[in-house]
Amino acid sequence: MFPFADMLSTIRTKYPSFTVLSEQRANDTAKTYHVPGFAGKIGFITSMTENFCGSCNRLRITCDGNIKACLFGNEEVSLRDILRQHRAPDEPVGMGRDREQMEHRLLEVIGGAVGRKEEGHKPAEEIARGENRPMILIGG
Repeated sequence: MFPFADMLSTIRTKYPSFTVLSEQRANDTAKTYHVPGFAGKIGFITSMTENFCGSCNRLRITCDGNIKACLFGNEEVSLRDILRQHRAPDEPVGMGRDREQMEHRLLEVIGGAVGRKEEGHKPAEEIARGENRPMILIGG
């Protein structure tokens, strides 16, 4: 793995004016830079060497109806099952007579997933050995 600081150092040997763009937000996944006088910009996603977990505001809903609060975490909670539990067999999903109960339960489950979100993820080596589904299998 090539750390972000090393990437910056390498680029700045050739382009000393390589500068971070000012329009960065705390929850951006990429750190965006440019070289004055050149067209374009370059972004670094530093999730392994300089994680941004503390400012992450993302939730992912997988292709099979689960919610993941962390891309690198193993925990997934089924929203699909909640939607199916709160409807009559002949009603479309989400339109059943138990709509208020369903919404309450969805908010409860989503809030719980967010509340259990870690301040940071495990080291890359541990993530690689884990059982976490890759983005291609979650619908990313």
